[in-house]
Amino acid sequence: MKTLFYYLGVSALFTHELDAVLNQEWKLLFHFFELSQDVGDVLFVALHFPLFFLFFYLGHHKKSMIQTRFRVGVCIFLVVHSVLHLALSGHSHYFFSGLLSNLYIFSAAVFGLIFLMLNWKQQKTVP
Repeated sequence: MKTLFYYLGVSALFTHELDAVLNQEWKLLFHFFELSQDVGDVLFVALHFPLFFLFFYLGHHKKSMIQTRFRVGVCIFLVVHSVLHLALSGHSHYFFSGLLSNLYIFSAAVFGLIFLMLNWKQQKTVP
């Protein structure tokens, strides 16, 4: 059951990342760099290639300890990520104001929390 919530969280995150391209999230991340629109867009998308690879590779690692630790880390990130979005919501380059944008961000956090609770419960019951 917890695997379902991991996949739901990751799916919401990946969809958010598509939305992040449209909402120019790179301007929040690379705020201190004077990047042109074209360079920022390309760099933001290109950096997602190795990140997505890690999600697939480590999230399905043959060693269950690595897989579980990675998934726990991802789910913690999903929660922290939503808090960062709340903290940045007043920034001049923050454009995630629509219902769907917020649904992707905060549903990922909810799914991550559910995964973490189920994982904690499972760890607690294992001798």
